[in-house]
Amino acid sequence: MGSELCALLTTQGYSVRLLTRNPEKCRHLKVLPSLSIVPIANYSANTMHKHITGCHTLINLIGILNEKGNSGKQFHDVHVGITREALNACEKASITRMLQMSALNADANGKSFYLRTKGKAENYLKTFSEDSINYTIFRPSVIFGEHDSFLNRFAGLLKFTPGFLPLACPKARFAPVYVGDVVKRMVQSIDDISTYNQSYNLCGPNVYTLKELVQYTANVSGYRRAIIGLPNFLSKLQAGIFEYVPGKPFSKDNYKSLQIDSVCEKCEPCTTSLQAIAPTYLSKGEALSFSYSVE
Repeated sequence: MGSELCALLTTQGYSVRLLTRNPEKCRHLKVLPSLSIVPIANYSANTMHKHITGCHTLINLIGILNEKGNSGKQFHDVHVGITREALNACEKASITRMLQMSALNADANGKSFYLRTKGKAENYLKTFSEDSINYTIFRPSVIFGEHDSFLNRFAGLLKFTPGFLPLACPKARFAPVYVGDVVKRMVQSIDDISTYNQSYNLCGPNVYTLKELVQYTANVSGYRRAIIGLPNFLSKLQAGIFEYVPGKPFSKDNYKSLQIDSVCEKCEPCTTSLQAIAPTYLSKGEALSFSYSVE
């Protein structure tokens, strides 16, 4: 997401300061014109303020799908805490424009820590911004693209699965949205005053069950695998076990998030289809390994 956004911003003539705690992971972006990678120790308001002074827009993409424990604290620290620090930094630096990456179904009263903290971050942004910040919130369904952590993650799992894959929550529904469509919407919104203080649900043109998406991934990747959907009680059991597997390929919190379909009831869908993009990278057989980190 960040790589695609930085690339589009620079081609549109913007100068970009990329604040990151992991500059080595951003080395591939050094070739982009008018982009500077700024290593920082943390995302406190004081630290960010030093590096964003002189900018006119702050874009917050920071988020995690799982935490190292299971108390919800890290979700809160990353989603709500960093949003709060970013807003305080904007105030110090006199920045009046902010774009926030959230998630479809974000809700302060949501079923999972992930959805609750994304929702609380949205609420905090709206309250803080009443007088000082013009915000725009983007709430996508699952995002796909060449380096995604969704289809690639399943491809990596399928690669080492002998014959069949037991799949939790097979009937969960998604409207996958292409990363290129998401970043295009974000860049277009920067100077568009009609998007100020608005939230946008972003979905692709088609809806799929999780089982359909995983079977499609297997077919395109060239893996002959049977996808066996698990009933609810076994899905919950799998989440409880996988929560302790290195990299957390599936967790109890993921299970809770999947109880709500990630589809848009009302939105203008992004137009790029899964079938138009996914074969260009899944068919290469270069599946990504399980990993997650707090950026």
